[in-house]
Amino acid sequence: MNGSGTARVEDGREFVAEDWYAADLADAQFTDCTFRDVDLTEATTRGAVFTGCTFESCRFNASTHVETAFVACTLRGCTFFGATLEGCKLTGSVLERCTLRPMTVRGGQWRGVGLVGAGLGGLDLTGLDLRDADLSDADLSRTGLREADLRGAVVRGARLGDADLRGARLEGSDLGRAVLRGTRLDLAGAVVLAEQSGALVEPH
Repeated sequence: MNGSGTARVEDGREFVAEDWYAADLADAQFTDCTFRDVDLTEATTRGAVFTGCTFESCRFNASTHVETAFVACTLRGCTFFGATLEGCKLTGSVLERCTLRPMTVRGGQWRGVGLVGAGLGGLDLTGLDLRDADLSDADLSRTGLREADLRGAVVRGARLGDADLRGARLEGSDLGRAVLRGTRLDLAGAVVLAEQSGALVEPH
């Protein structure tokens, strides 16, 4: 896409049914843009910034994103089959009816992200910053959340069966309102859950 070697900068543009297969969007900046039915299969972004953008029915299959930011964006009906997100920021973005499995996530900040009802089962989200995220009714069964930061996250109705929450920060989350069966917790997590359930946790 940017064969000239110059980082692409767009503001307020609308892109409809465009083929961006294998596009190189390194350091690109898109602000208040709309992407509708755009094919981003095998596209690569590194250090790109999307601010206030809307993505509808876009395909991110097998794409790779490194230290890219999607800030206050809305993604509806998009597919991330086989995509890789490494050190990405999704602060304040909302994902609705998106296909997120299988997907590789390596760290990053997803603070305040809206993932209501999202299918995240079986993903490895180790160490991910999910502070203040809305994970209501999400499928997090068998999800790896070790060392993840879930402080202030909403997990009401989330299915956390067989998920691994060892080492996760859970203060301020509503873990007691999640569906827990076989969920793996360390001592600190068990204390948070007990306190949210109204128990008094006291030393001997």
